[in-house]
Amino acid sequence: MLTEYHCHVLPGIDDGSDSVETSLAMLSLMQAQGVERVVFTPHFYAHREASVEAFLEKRQAAFEAIRERSPIREMHLGAEVAIEHGLSELPGIEKLAVSGTRMILLELPYREFRPWMPEEVYNLTAEFGLKAVMAHIHRYLAYYNKEEMERILDLNAVFQINNEAFGSLSQRSFVKKLIRQEYPLVFGSDAHDMKERRPNWDLLLRKCDSAVIEQANRRLERYRTE
Repeated sequence: MLTEYHCHVLPGIDDGSDSVETSLAMLSLMQAQGVERVVFTPHFYAHREASVEAFLEKRQAAFEAIRERSPIREMHLGAEVAIEHGLSELPGIEKLAVSGTRMILLELPYREFRPWMPEEVYNLTAEFGLKAVMAHIHRYLAYYNKEEMERILDLNAVFQINNEAFGSLSQRSFVKKLIRQEYPLVFGSDAHDMKERRPNWDLLLRKCDSAVIEQANRRLERYRTE
């Protein structure tokens, strides 16, 4: 079951889809490209939100706006949670795990590496029994040296790859290395709209081995809680 693990399709909640119509167009394109299951992951920034509960209310309202009209019927609610100081101590943070699973999508800061970053990931997963999914890990090649990247790869985590990585020589080489070394991977379009950041599953299906994709698809079942 081709699974979209990272996208910004819910309307009007972040810098992704700006309307119900755009959301439905994105879902229709995903379906045409073969996607059968989607995890909605709007951005969550602790310093911008009043609380986790307030975010969940906004997310649910956005979901209800497209729920009955979505051409993809298996849908899960999650979030792309920005790693910040003290994130693991935020009340209710565990509720941002992907619905029905122990998986939580975490986004590292776009800045130089600091030791507190993997420490926050460890504290969050250890405290709540969650499985960290590190968003678009290939994007941090521009920020981390080899040793720092190894610190992140040493986390007991799943690593999410944006389909776009297969269109970049350096990023594709990095992802192929992860595949050879059998790191646990999942894939996502990180789609935000129907223009510059539209769903791009056609790229992944052309460039990535089908067995690797299928293994990623099954990973959600491994961490189900219901």
